[in-house]
Amino acid sequence: MVSRPPKTNHGVDEDDQSTFNMEEGALDERRFFAEQQNDRRLQAESDGDTHKKSEREKTSSHYHGHRDRLRKRFRESGETALADYEVLELLLFRLIPRRDTKPIAKALLDKFGSLGGVFGAPIERLQEVSGIGESVALDLKLVSALAQRSIKSTLKERQVLSSWSSVIDYCTAAMAHETREQFRILFLDKRNRLIADEVQGIGTVDHTPVYPREVVRRALELSATAIILVHNHPSGDPTPSRADIDMTHMIISTAKPLGITVHDHIIIGKDGHVSFKGLKFI
Repeated sequence: MVSRPPKTNHGVDEDDQSTFNMEEGALDERRFFAEQQNDRRLQAESDGDTHKKSEREKTSSHYHGHRDRLRKRFRESGETALADYEVLELLLFRLIPRRDTKPIAKALLDKFGSLGGVFGAPIERLQEVSGIGESVALDLKLVSALAQRSIKSTLKERQVLSSWSSVIDYCTAAMAHETREQFRILFLDKRNRLIADEVQGIGTVDHTPVYPREVVRRALELSATAIILVHNHPSGDPTPSRADIDMTHMIISTAKPLGITVHDHIIIGKDGHVSFKGLKFI
């Protein structure tokens, strides 16, 4: 028979007590190293958060300082001291308050070619630029509408024929960057003041149906004694086609017996315009 060693006062064998103490020590050691590792992980995360916060603060400080400098240049020297992308930046400051807007302004100009192209672009295409959501796109179109109405109100206060540059500016702003052809008519009174400005038709990328009798009928309804015909070429080239010339002569021959004068027919392109009167087609 094998005899067992005497028990301790707690009723635990000495060998069992020794094994228990070793296991308890190993558990304490693992717990100690686990706590150290966890402390290091938490410290690393804390350091990372601090670094990220510092970087955000540096970025925020950078573009806020840039905005202040750009506003100062505009305030002291006017818009002529700024490049096109910087003028656009100034506007985007208001529309996108917590972001560096320089890359967005440059991306808009790269995509649409000019400030006129940006403001003339459809809302859907504006949103193709990273950083431009629906709200910002709508605000850009609002600025475009305000600019057009401002020029148009100037035309209404003057004789149109003596404000020809304003006529061209208005038509260019309204039509140069449209993706489809528009046929527009400026109706004038006997003093050559603007009575109405109406889009008579919207067609495809290279054609708009025009009906001379409808043009004359609308002029009579408005008591207009003269009209200016305007349409755009989405291709960008304002050179008149044979169809443009023939249509213009048809309108002139229909309007003349009723005492309505066709002062000009203007074709608007992205990079310029042509006048039928200037080309001696009228």
